[in-house]
Amino acid sequence: MPKSKPLIDPHGEVAELSMAQVKRMRPASAVLPSSLQSKLRTRGPQKAPTKERITIRLSPDVVQPFRETGAGWQSRLDAALKDWLKSHKPAKLAR
Repeated sequence: MPKSKPLIDPHGEVAELSMAQVKRMRPASAVLPSSLQSKLRTRGPQKAPTKERITIRLSPDVVQPFRETGAGWQSRLDAALKDWLKSHKPAKLAR
């Protein structure tokens, strides 16, 4: 196999592809093994109602017990909050 030209130029910038390089390109499905292709597939649309991505700061003594339960700990924390909401109302902040 002939050695290909690096994609980074001497200045560390991404080099522009030549038409010859573009013509030699093949789809990933033609060059990657099927075992790797299955890992690279994109996830389809979520079937259940989607969750909202947020950033929240919680104390370690709240988060750690959930993390120790392993994969899916965020969903279990979400379920615990939903359960709490069944019998509580969030307090409004006094300003």
